[in-house]
Amino acid sequence: MDVELRHLRAFVAVARSGSFTRAAGRLLITQPALTRTIQQLEAALQVRLLERTSRHVELTPAGREFCGHAERVLADLDIALASVREQMTVRLGFSWLLPDPWAQDAVARFERASGSTVALVRVDDPLDALRQAAIDVALIRGSIPDGAPVRRVHLFDEVRVAVCSAHCGLAAATELDWAEVPRWPLVVNTVSGTTGPWSWPPGQRPERVVETANFDEWLESVAADRGIGVVPDVAMRRNIHPAVRFIPLRGAPPSPVWLAFLPHVREPLMRQFAEAAVAAAGPDGAGPDAAGPDAREPRPSADRGSPANGA
Repeated sequence: MDVELRHLRAFVAVARSGSFTRAAGRLLITQPALTRTIQQLEAALQVRLLERTSRHVELTPAGREFCGHAERVLADLDIALASVREQMTVRLGFSWLLPDPWAQDAVARFERASGSTVALVRVDDPLDALRQAAIDVALIRGSIPDGAPVRRVHLFDEVRVAVCSAHCGLAAATELDWAEVPRWPLVVNTVSGTTGPWSWPPGQRPERVVETANFDEWLESVAADRGIGVVPDVAMRRNIHPAVRFIPLRGAPPSPVWLAFLPHVREPLMRQFAEAAVAAAGPDGAGPDAAGPDAREPRPSADRGSPANGA
């Protein structure tokens, strides 16, 4: 009979606790089952490992020597398993405000289906973090440059809203037309935003642009009344800042949301995550295209072809 891990775990549990009763409770098995397991181990090794009395259990000389080896084997196995589990963690990178309830649903679906876990990683530039292998899969808002060496999946489009300071003259407005936005100074997140001067045709673009490098800077600049911004409506649902007000936009183009990952890097697991992400996106989402690097093209928008940054 081969020695199995269950034999080693049972023996070490008895050796550490000095009691079959306590060891059985720790292992969540019955005491007779534990006794049979130890007997099987001793029969396989053809040596007595434990001396049993009515009051306690002691290791024999052979048992003491074997116990040290068994503990090292189990410790090495635990290290190996921990290493594998770490590799089974998918790092999802995002720059700001994961879409809801998509994020919660996608993560839950993937973890149930794969047995892997998802780590959420906040980064200023998800596409760059993907290239640097700091994350495994990126959630990207806006367009992805055509030359980016990634596989991409179009999930859905987000509705845009305008955002301004509570002290701005627009704060009481009930609606704003997309064509009217350039009349105001525009606060732009140049790294991970979704709207910038390029979002309007030449000759219709904002005369003044306030540039910021991340979402927090963008938000505080809007709150400080340095200009207005445009953002997906998830920010409005999250009530992100007490000093800003949100204004519905009439005629604004939708903002595409993508999932991106590197080709040939943990690709089976990435595609499994993409399947969960598409399922969570609903019937309007687009799945990965096995025949090429891109999924279905996004719905037409004024941002088509622009860099994947903005405000």
